[in-house]
Amino acid sequence: MTSSIPSSYLTIPRLKTIPFLVHGFGTIHLKKGDFRKNPGWRDFRLITLEQIHSDIVRFVEGEPDRNLRGDGMITSQPLLLLIIKSADCLPVFVVDESGRVIAACHCGWRGTKKRVVQRVVDGLKNHYGCSGSSLIVGLGPCIARECYEVGEEVFRDFGDEGLALDSFKPHPTRTGKYVFDLRQANISQLIESGVKQNNIFSLNVCPHCQNRFASYRRDGKRTGRVLSFIGMKD
Repeated sequence: MTSSIPSSYLTIPRLKTIPFLVHGFGTIHLKKGDFRKNPGWRDFRLITLEQIHSDIVRFVEGEPDRNLRGDGMITSQPLLLLIIKSADCLPVFVVDESGRVIAACHCGWRGTKKRVVQRVVDGLKNHYGCSGSSLIVGLGPCIARECYEVGEEVFRDFGDEGLALDSFKPHPTRTGKYVFDLRQANISQLIESGVKQNNIFSLNVCPHCQNRFASYRRDGKRTGRVLSFIGMKD
């Protein structure tokens, strides 16, 4: 699906149709200080996580009084801007349009193995009474299968967890290596959790291939992180 492309972030057209929602998937040009400069974002409180490649989901109903660790956030409160940091990993936004509940999630291969995106959907169902079939999901830029080489241990770990292995393909030239479709693995988990496939919208952009995004695989430890954000207007 095509996106509108402001200078510092991408958006998903379906999410832009939701009147109360603000969202974006940042490039390296979007800085934390920009949220105070943009009149449309100035009133939001910024909520971040110490991301640890986990399946921990935090329910945020106000500005936390301590540092939160985990990889997913859910809120029903307006004027909280949930921010995900990434550099190849997949940022995921989930919206219950009628219930006015939103979530943000950080999915690397470790979090995907732990089903973090399913934990987010479970949280929306169990804590807010959302139906999986009513959820709208936006998937941001993440490393493409062709650029994402993983080892035999990752393939084996997914199998040991009972996860489908169709997101892996043997590497075309390297024995014992695989290429992994991080995006498709999470789409499969969303559908398994009851999200309708036609309610999943994706920005098929690979950070590894585009230098306006951060990529750990391309640049190593010197790379930064891009900021993706979602919140509800008052």
